[in-house]
Amino acid sequence: MVFIDGSNLYHILKGIYKNSVHLSNFKFSEFSRRLTEDRKLIRVYYYNAILNKQKDPEGYKSQQRFYEKLRTAPDFELTLCRLQKNIVDGETKYTIKEDDISIAVDMVKLAYNNAYDTAILVSTDGDFVPAVKAVKEKGKRVECVGFLKKFSWHLKQNCDRTIILDKADLDKCVI
Repeated sequence: MVFIDGSNLYHILKGIYKNSVHLSNFKFSEFSRRLTEDRKLIRVYYYNAILNKQKDPEGYKSQQRFYEKLRTAPDFELTLCRLQKNIVDGETKYTIKEDDISIAVDMVKLAYNNAYDTAILVSTDGDFVPAVKAVKEKGKRVECVGFLKKFSWHLKQNCDRTIILDKADLDKCVI
């Protein structure tokens, strides 16, 4: 199973492609196929939040089209978390909440339900280490996928395999 931290992946793509690529141009099926290699893909879980419609109506519409595409993709599960509004120094900022914990709970719950043998975590966040340890205690393998500049050393140390991607890897998954 593949577990994708959608916000993390979005910001990586945005940084690499400098807004020239939108997530709707990203072929998640190809990306997942490359990560699983010759193994059977059971399901892909994608976690993110809905943009604020009032703050960014065009972004909201675009995101809704993207989410609809994910909802209809085979073997794909979309989990929407919440966006929390914060005012810092008079500036409104939004932070995604519940995504990391949702990923961690699903990874552990599905491992204990014997739904998979290997979890492929697309995130570089060290906060996932306790979940990785719990999944491995159940006898499952965990592979983490990310990008060199943003990778948590602790996450890499606790996963069975680390896959470090670069722009050339991502180019194969962009329309």
